[in-house]
Amino acid sequence: MLMPKRVKYRKAQRGSTLAFGEFGLKALEPGWVTNRQIEAARVSLARSVKRGGKIFIRIFPDKPVTKKPAETRMGKGKGNPEFWVAVVKPGRIMYEMEGVDEATAKEGFRLAAQKIGIKTKFVTRVRAL
Repeated sequence: MLMPKRVKYRKAQRGSTLAFGEFGLKALEPGWVTNRQIEAARVSLARSVKRGGKIFIRIFPDKPVTKKPAETRMGKGKGNPEFWVAVVKPGRIMYEMEGVDEATAKEGFRLAAQKIGIKTKFVTRVRAL
């Protein structure tokens, strides 16, 4: 069976809770999020907060996706890397935000969710009284 020789921690966390900000955007279905989608969502978030809050990006595109040129016969090896994707599973917090009110955050995440090709949900940090 394939496994690493050593790991620092026996169990890995999923990243399903807010760690940095007050509001977040959570993935509800699995999929690939490309580097272009991540950047487009970041730009729309930055424009919506207008230098008011801080944005945290919790996903990183570390998987290369290759493609062969159009109208190419089968064989002759694997294609060249065309773009990079982040593999996202349900429950993953993709973006976080702090320093803005809830209405601004909700609208910003609504605009950002349109740029990403998977279903998402707006989440807030639970405050204990």
